[in-house]
Amino acid sequence: MEKKIVYSAIQPSGIPTIGNYIGSVRNWLSLQEDYDCFFAMANLHAITVRHDPALLRRRTLELAALYIACGIDPEKCTLYVQSQVPQHAELCWTLNSLTYVGEMERMTQFKDKARNHADNINMGLMDYPVLMAADILLYQTDLVPVGQDQTQHVEIARDIAIRFNNRYGETFRVPEALVRKQGAKICSLQDPLKKMSKSGENPNDSIFMTDDRDTILRKFKRAVTDSGSEIVCSEEKPGVSNLLAIYCAFRGCSMAEAEREFSGKGYGEFKLAVGETVADALSPVQAEQARILSDKEYLGGVLSRGAERAFKAARKTLSKVYRKVGFYQGE
Repeated sequence: MEKKIVYSAIQPSGIPTIGNYIGSVRNWLSLQEDYDCFFAMANLHAITVRHDPALLRRRTLELAALYIACGIDPEKCTLYVQSQVPQHAELCWTLNSLTYVGEMERMTQFKDKARNHADNINMGLMDYPVLMAADILLYQTDLVPVGQDQTQHVEIARDIAIRFNNRYGETFRVPEALVRKQGAKICSLQDPLKKMSKSGENPNDSIFMTDDRDTILRKFKRAVTDSGSEIVCSEEKPGVSNLLAIYCAFRGCSMAEAEREFSGKGYGEFKLAVGETVADALSPVQAEQARILSDKEYLGGVLSRGAERAFKAARKTLSKVYRKVGFYQGE
């Protein structure tokens, strides 16, 4: 039986947080066992804001090494760098002709980025969702694992696929969002009403995957809690609820079990326990990432083979698209 296809990617801009780890990377471990997975370093998306080219190259490799250190197996999935497969950009251009400006202006991420980067509102910033649609549709993707706040991007990819199929005939599979549940939204340690971000201005907001033990413990010690002293998950206690969610995600326990464990204990003891749990979990991942980065031949080989596999799959779809829209491809 043919496996369903899963596509997911993370930008190599900024250092991934434990929110990225819990919400994306760790979920991929089970997906790679049951699906035909394409996992990418989305470096084309990373240049819509001003960036340091050397840093982008370095972080691309660091992200690939992190994937593998977390348990992503290049033998079980296609792990590659987006820019090494030119069909992403080529399909994006074709899909632009079926996408309306009003659709792009309404995208939440465009409005947020335009507000945060008012001096650099470029076309790439607006066109970001079309490139994302191309990423997804290029591999005839069935499922796209996303957080609750990212379903809008899958919806626009679905709309574009349906529009193309209606105009040119059946070409793309129409993907579905695979919305993560537990740990889908890990929030800032300083403002638990906001999502934890790798691009936040306050470094104490987030736990980064490269943070050492002392830094992790210090950040959790400073984490915002709530009035009262009960350690329970509730809408009235967003700070405590966020810390409980992080603890449960790393310990593999239920919210009820965590609440029982910390019943009668103070916030100080609670935050220390969460910090130690996270630090213990990240330590072996960090050591393995460093080992992989030191073996340039191995990492380069993994990415080269991944790009070759992705290229073959992408070329098949793009050739079909070009034929449907009437592009001459030779005899």
